[in-house]
Amino acid sequence: MKKQSKRHRLNQNIALIVVFLIGLTILLYPQISRIYYTIESNYQSKQFDREKSTLHQEDISQRIALAKAFNASLHDVDLKDPYSDDEKTKGRAEYARMLELHEQIGHVEIPKIRVDLPIYAGTSDEIISKGSGHLEGTSLPVGGENTHTVLTSHSGLPSAKLFSDLAKLKKGDIFYIHNIKEILAYQIDQIKIIEPDNFSDLLIVPGKDYATLLTCTPVGINTHRLIVRGHRVPYVSNEHKNNKQKASSGYMCYLFVLLALLTLLFGYWFYRQKKKKSQKVKREEFHAKE
Repeated sequence: MKKQSKRHRLNQNIALIVVFLIGLTILLYPQISRIYYTIESNYQSKQFDREKSTLHQEDISQRIALAKAFNASLHDVDLKDPYSDDEKTKGRAEYARMLELHEQIGHVEIPKIRVDLPIYAGTSDEIISKGSGHLEGTSLPVGGENTHTVLTSHSGLPSAKLFSDLAKLKKGDIFYIHNIKEILAYQIDQIKIIEPDNFSDLLIVPGKDYATLLTCTPVGINTHRLIVRGHRVPYVSNEHKNNKQKASSGYMCYLFVLLALLTLLFGYWFYRQKKKKSQKVKREEFHAKE
């Protein structure tokens, strides 16, 4: 009888642990998924940087020259909303092959919001769900006068952060675009909400070197577009390192808080289970004495 009682209690404890773990997994899925996608996108960016370091200088120069020739040909191009049904169903774009390394044409790094996403040519739903897409019809991300690069990605996905925190950026913040040749720095000078069919703020401005980050807003409603534009500034290596260190320390702090909360939650659950068991044993002993 005692063995059956112990076995019953053991089965109950196992069931409770399983239920607890399932509930915890459901509760933390968005955070865990976002952490996974952050690690994965960072890996993709580092892989791109490793791959470009193996290219010969002559090859890089030829590729960049082709990209700049493409940019020089852009004029009176009809831009389309990257979130329209037509654009979302398009496959991989072919126009940016000269910049590609394993389908990536670079990566965009936004230290302020701890984001580093691969850049792909085109804006299909598949692309902007896993990284950032280069809006076809805008300048390829190689910089230079008379250029305006537009990069877009989703916001509000439970599984990946992407451009969800774009609204946290402020004028004066810096973001970086990495291509096969160099790192381009852009300082934010315009943050604006526009209609999905209004592209006047995405056009090339003579003499300017702009890059704009674009996403849907409000999150979940997606009736408008949030654009964050930066103008080209000199790349300063030390400033870049400092921005990355600040972002890294903030990310580690977030992980520490998450682990601390998990530990407290599990500790509280374990304490409650032990207390219940102790009370049950006392009741059984009391009834046995009677």
